[in-house]
Amino acid sequence: MRTLYRPGPSILHRLPAGAKLAALAVLTLVLALYPHDATSVAIALIAVAALYAVARMPAYVFLSQVWQLRWIVLVLGGMLVVFTSWQQAIVNSGRVVALVLLAGLLTATTPMGALLDVLTWMLRPLRRFGVDADAVAMSVSLTITMIPVVAGFAARVREAQQARGVRLGIRAVVPLFVLTLRHADDVGDALAARGLT
Repeated sequence: MRTLYRPGPSILHRLPAGAKLAALAVLTLVLALYPHDATSVAIALIAVAALYAVARMPAYVFLSQVWQLRWIVLVLGGMLVVFTSWQQAIVNSGRVVALVLLAGLLTATTPMGALLDVLTWMLRPLRRFGVDADAVAMSVSLTITMIPVVAGFAARVREAQQARGVRLGIRAVVPLFVLTLRHADDVGDALAARGLT
């Protein structure tokens, strides 16, 4: 199973996984609910870049994640320009980029085991209602870690299309689904091999 964790000595690496999950939840709500404009989104993106610096991530890690998002931004931004306005395209594309980068930073600074432990602890009270806390925790942690992975798949699909001279269209979704489902199968096999399914 692919892991995105990058060990390091930074303060973000040393923070408890629960604190980082709570911060991600709060920042996600702020990015989603606050009435942003281009200036506030730019500030948010600069703040996210600063967090990568605080985490002592090499510059290429941040830049590669941004580079992987370029086609998602172009497609999303293009659709928003057509159906809303260029201002909304900038704001909402910036929100998506900031959220994906934050999720990437969480997975890069937090081991999967720590995420699972915190999520299981949070969900433990729901066991009295028949909720399988372990399964839900695994699902949530895999969802968070899959965000940057799927972004990378989207970049690979677009690069392959560009190399073949194929125009970006709805058909690009098919190979993206194939890559994502194949990765999900690999993850499922890895979990089964570890006795976790």
